[in-house]
Amino acid sequence: MPRSVNAVASKARRKRILKQAKGFYGKRKNVYTVAKNVLEKGLTYRFVGRKIKKREYRALWIARINAAVRAEGLTYSTFIHKLNEKGVALDRKILADLAMNEPETFKELVNSVK
Repeated sequence: MPRSVNAVASKARRKRILKQAKGFYGKRKNVYTVAKNVLEKGLTYRFVGRKIKKREYRALWIARINAAVRAEGLTYSTFIHKLNEKGVALDRKILADLAMNEPETFKELVNSVK
């Protein structure tokens, strides 16, 4: 009796892994065993990476707001506190964008809060 190996399924499995590894550097993209290991590691980190991205952006926004507010003679924490007291509902992303791209508007906002 001939040996049955199901080459169709195993080839499809390898093809799927190598397709996902497209764009990797060196052997990582075209050697199946290397690509499988690298891809597995990458897939475990993708969830964590999305969380870290949010963290890093928030830190960047806070740094930009702090720099712009200090030029007006306030600190970041007092500025945010006064915004909350006044009931201004702007998030840090919008505030950082205002500070970077529209400094005049941001200056008016800071003066209204002072």
